[in-house]
Amino acid sequence: MDFLKVLFKNRKLALQLGKNDFRNRFANTSLGAIWGFAQPFVFMMTYVIIFQYILKTGSAGKYPYVVWFLPGMGMWMFCSDAILNASNSIRNYSYLVKKVVFPVDIIPIISLTSSSFIGMFLIYIATMAAIVFGYFPNVLNIIYIVFCAICFIVALTRLTSALTTLVPDFAQLLNIIIQLCMWFTPIVWNLSMIQGKLCIIFKAFPFTYLVEGFRQAFISSSTIITEHNGLYTVIFWVITIFIYTWGNIIFKKSKKDFADVL
Repeated sequence: MDFLKVLFKNRKLALQLGKNDFRNRFANTSLGAIWGFAQPFVFMMTYVIIFQYILKTGSAGKYPYVVWFLPGMGMWMFCSDAILNASNSIRNYSYLVKKVVFPVDIIPIISLTSSSFIGMFLIYIATMAAIVFGYFPNVLNIIYIVFCAICFIVALTRLTSALTTLVPDFAQLLNIIIQLCMWFTPIVWNLSMIQGKLCIIFKAFPFTYLVEGFRQAFISSSTIITEHNGLYTVIFWVITIFIYTWGNIIFKKSKKDFADVL
């Protein structure tokens, strides 16, 4: 609760610094923040061209590949970018930790806010692409999944930002883990390709819940959110709360050491 109180008290500061952080990423380029939107957009379109028109994959089932793929990839790119940036945020903002009386707890939220600008852009692109093909989203589903994503990212980076600050090598390990998670999450492949207990295990994976939940807001009336009477929803929130509780303990215990290790 202390973290939530600090976050609420400093919400305007976190938002303003998040905006500045996003602008500063591309401050030395002539196009500025446009690169922040152009790079992930080109990346997503490259996947569409390769998998739909070159490899002619059948992962999308009966749906247009663009409608099936873009929402899942958009959600994944938002999550992965936010997790990596927020996890390294305390080291990136070391001057705030060492030289200024500053609420250290909100530093990961600054990077999350910065990543949200690109994330919301990708979600918008996915939504517009689906509408062009005649698939209109379930707005409440989208709002819920975005809320889930933010809660999960905050919970996870509460842990990873502390570990990355104390153990710099953890940042490299986290990069590897995120890369593995991308391929173990059904972003470019379909859950229908696996069956039985293995499918249940993959569906219980938090990233699967977010990617499939957002994707199915466009293509299905029965979603992973309500499947088996909400089983995977319960699993997702249990995992998120557990990670947040664990991360909060680690963060609070190690916070006093941040200035010494930076």
